[in-house]
Amino acid sequence: MGLDYYNVLKVEKNATDEDLKKAYRKLAMKWHPDKNSKEEAEAKFKQISEAYEVLSDPQRRAIYDQLGEEGLKDMPPPGSGGGFNFGNGSGDANGYFPRNAEDIFAEFFGNNPFGFGSAAHGRSTRFHSEGGSTYGGFGAGDSTFRSFNEGSKGSARPKKPPAVENNLLCTLAELYTGSTRKMKISRTVVDATGQVVPATEILIIEVKPGWKKGTKCLFQEKGNQQPNQLPADLVFVVDERPDSVFKRDGNDLVMNYKVSLAEALAGTVVTLTTLDRRNLTIPVTEIVFPGYELLVPKEGMPISKEPGNKGNLRIKFEVKFPTKLTSEQRAGLRRALGG
Repeated sequence: MGLDYYNVLKVEKNATDEDLKKAYRKLAMKWHPDKNSKEEAEAKFKQISEAYEVLSDPQRRAIYDQLGEEGLKDMPPPGSGGGFNFGNGSGDANGYFPRNAEDIFAEFFGNNPFGFGSAAHGRSTRFHSEGGSTYGGFGAGDSTFRSFNEGSKGSARPKKPPAVENNLLCTLAELYTGSTRKMKISRTVVDATGQVVPATEILIIEVKPGWKKGTKCLFQEKGNQQPNQLPADLVFVVDERPDSVFKRDGNDLVMNYKVSLAEALAGTVVTLTTLDRRNLTIPVTEIVFPGYELLVPKEGMPISKEPGNKGNLRIKFEVKFPTKLTSEQRAGLRRALGG
């Protein structure tokens, strides 16, 4: 099985040219080996570039849709009399070979977008073609990607500073229903010339129903950047603002409710407004004693890992005893209670 170029770019099969460009920009910047230190970065970067080159060309895309990657590279179409001819020197009797990934990257992002040294024509010092190959390691057996350290002696792989954490204060109602938060951030970035410049950006945080205090929301490389360093990650950590009625206990909600002695003995009705603004009426038919707790199933917090499921509401009762009784009231209580 050959590569699924659509899956590599995370696009649908009916993706437009604009969809492809958007996907390439995002993924190429994420996986460029001068920026991403993961072992698999080089291979992924090559695949992303190759997928974009094929799918952005109507003729290549049509052949790929019909024959797949292997057919595109190895099987000349019937009646073609030989190899593919795409008009740019990337076809021969053996089929299609991709261009150098760094050339495609430079067409999108210009010269040296990460500010590392002074690589010419936007080509990273990480990429070298051995033996004069024009294919930059994609289809030619004598071409490889070298590491950044190999490509420029004495240069170290750019380091990433520790993540920067900020509190995201949410009301209990926001954590119950979910909410969209827009956070304006100011930071420093390194521009294409290697200068440190200020930048502002709006980050969108989708607070999910049921998130708890301590939940972390990561924005990769949205922190400050300095020359020869990767931008720091920015992390928002959920904090919970106290609610005037409810307290959270895991997935349960707890509230206190006061009743008179008469209501405790004769029954009552609890009325309350939930965190999502519903009105609940809960009859209490049992005798309420000090410390009594009423459990209302499925009226607690949403459980984020179990969509549609909720914890319970626990109502803790406090009985208000009278400070004085008349003789008639005392006599009436004795008759009623058999004392």
